[in-house]
Amino acid sequence: MKGSLEVYGQQMEALAIDQGLDYFPVHFEQVPASFMMEVSIYGLPVRMPHWSFGVRYVHQLIQHQMGHSRLFEVVYPGDPGRAFLAENNSVAENTLVIAHVLGHADFSKNNELFRRSQEEVGYKIVEQAAAHAKRISSAIEQYGAEKVEQILDAALALEAHIDIYKGLRRERYPEYRPDSAGPARTGFHKRFHELPGEEQPVAQEVQRVRADIPPHFERDLLWFIAQYAPDLEDWERDIFLAVREESFYFYPVFACQTINEGWASYWHARLLREADFIPQSEYLDAIKTHSDVVRPHASGDQVSLSLNPYHLGFSMWEKIVETEGLDAAFRIRKEEDDFGFIRNYLTEELAEELNLFQYKKEKSGAISVLDMNLDDLKESILERKYNFGAPRVSATDVGVDGTLHLTHEHGSDGRGLDLGRCEKVLEYTHKVWRRPVTLSTVDARSTPRTVSYPSQ
Repeated sequence: MKGSLEVYGQQMEALAIDQGLDYFPVHFEQVPASFMMEVSIYGLPVRMPHWSFGVRYVHQLIQHQMGHSRLFEVVYPGDPGRAFLAENNSVAENTLVIAHVLGHADFSKNNELFRRSQEEVGYKIVEQAAAHAKRISSAIEQYGAEKVEQILDAALALEAHIDIYKGLRRERYPEYRPDSAGPARTGFHKRFHELPGEEQPVAQEVQRVRADIPPHFERDLLWFIAQYAPDLEDWERDIFLAVREESFYFYPVFACQTINEGWASYWHARLLREADFIPQSEYLDAIKTHSDVVRPHASGDQVSLSLNPYHLGFSMWEKIVETEGLDAAFRIRKEEDDFGFIRNYLTEELAEELNLFQYKKEKSGAISVLDMNLDDLKESILERKYNFGAPRVSATDVGVDGTLHLTHEHGSDGRGLDLGRCEKVLEYTHKVWRRPVTLSTVDARSTPRTVSYPSQ
């Protein structure tokens, strides 16, 4: 940072600490807007090469050129944290961004889900992702781009399918069933065989029974394939585990979007109000930027069926601080993710104040408002946040011929699947499993379907 922005940044950090924020050091860097867009699409400044990121980049670039998106900052939690500011932002805009980032830094250090994730993955994900990219580049040199791309196709197609509750570093399943040591000996049996004159039988060797693979529904498909794909080579397994590690890093970002962005927005507004060192003209520019960030819908003047998480989170935090106090807000920031935050703290009063009706798009294109029910409203906001928004699919069995059987848990998932997309993902999976792969699911009309690759 240069000039007055650097001075404002130092003063803003001092003010944040004085206001009670607690965070790891943050390294700020101003970069071109094109770099900002690139790292936002790749998710990290340096990441494994794959064609899908290029597709996302083109889509984001078109949206940006049409005026539907603007990047003010990209921030990465860690110790230290990393934050990129756009060079084409004004000093006032980037001063607000610095305050916003400090709110994120406080959240990521103190929130339990973020803390647990960072302890598992490590506090230097930017450097770790760069190391992953370097190893993949080496694999491309050694095995060829086509082979490596096939593995990345499969891993990234399944990147949402992890199980954060099982932890990043898991042991393989036990090789044998725990009950394969034979029937338990009761006290009576033991005394009977110890009677005088009774010839002691020769101990028989217990027949150990191999455990089923998997022994239970396994949602962590990246881990399962990395550990149990019959012919996966070490370098291929390494790619799967690298993608899985990065998915563990991204999960709290996804699961805490509203609470985290709302917290950062609350603090940038609060810090700006207290920042008497900012000239009036720049303060007014910053407040205008704040209004753009927390507007009700993320797509400007157009009718939107999706809420702006900045707006919802900011409004909820303001109400919490107003009614329960700052100490309660710090406690909630520590304990909750989006699920608990919205279910426990989105009140009927605030929902009515924000006009958080449920919308339905008719076949004619018209948009109608459904009757408002608070519990239904909360679940409609949260429904796309489960499992990274991906369907819940588990590995359930490996057949005697090596066929991998997958099951879509559509009962709890509440949706049917696009069978064409299913077939494509199964094709990717088959390239690493190298045996037939089947998926039991339902289609868009809830009709039971079995999708296989190769097709049967």
